[in-house]
Amino acid sequence: MTTSPHAEPLSHDLELALRLADAADAQSLPRFDTSDLEISTKADNSHVTDADLATERAIRSILETERPEDGIFGEEFGAQGSTQRQWIIDPIDGTANFLRGVPLWGTMIALAIDGVPQIGVVSMPALGRRWWASEGHGAWTTVEGEARRLRTSSVSSLDDASVSFQSIAQWAEADRLDTLLTVAERVWRDRAYGDVYSYMLLAEGRIDMVAEFGVKEYDIAAAVPIVREAGGRMTAVDGTETISSRSTLATNGTLHGDFLTLMQS
Repeated sequence: MTTSPHAEPLSHDLELALRLADAADAQSLPRFDTSDLEISTKADNSHVTDADLATERAIRSILETERPEDGIFGEEFGAQGSTQRQWIIDPIDGTANFLRGVPLWGTMIALAIDGVPQIGVVSMPALGRRWWASEGHGAWTTVEGEARRLRTSSVSSLDDASVSFQSIAQWAEADRLDTLLTVAERVWRDRAYGDVYSYMLLAEGRIDMVAEFGVKEYDIAAAVPIVREAGGRMTAVDGTETISSRSTLATNGTLHGDFLTLMQS
């Protein structure tokens, strides 16, 4: 799914990130919803498929050739090289969906400089969608072959807010079920859209908050520039500006302070 976002300037790094997404799609999509998908269980009891492994290998191969001095941190094969310029990769975010034939999964590719994600690409080929951003140049997606700039919603009241809480189990493991109920009772609408798609809905202005616990850097790094460049905010649930705290709170920006307060109540 090659994308030509001609409506905004392309840095060499963003151009590479989009080509990495093309390479990822070429590995993942042909393996989606197939009867011979190879599935195994990792040490943390999460699933991994042959498609996860092949997709990350394809991305790493290109990076090792074209950016040999950059570091890489991927879900399946860990970290190597520099952390000053580090590509952060989740080859298939939403593996559980992928292996059950649910199309809500995607590849997440970020370039972090000194720990701050500055480029992000999210590709969801089963939906035929892609989103991208680079710091200072906006967040974008394609609609009917044309690049469209993303904007978060203008919702300014919790009473009107629509939120995605990911999963009940995730909040229970973090001992935050009471918080989840508080949030659900306070807002207009709560749903668990799940995984990377929630953040893209937020960047498109379709929902107003996403929160997660137990997340690793590769689960959220690519979403950070997209959400922020669309006008939103993305922090840890305590408001810290980091992707390493194992939690995240993403909002339309306007409601961030209100949601931080609500999460602490």
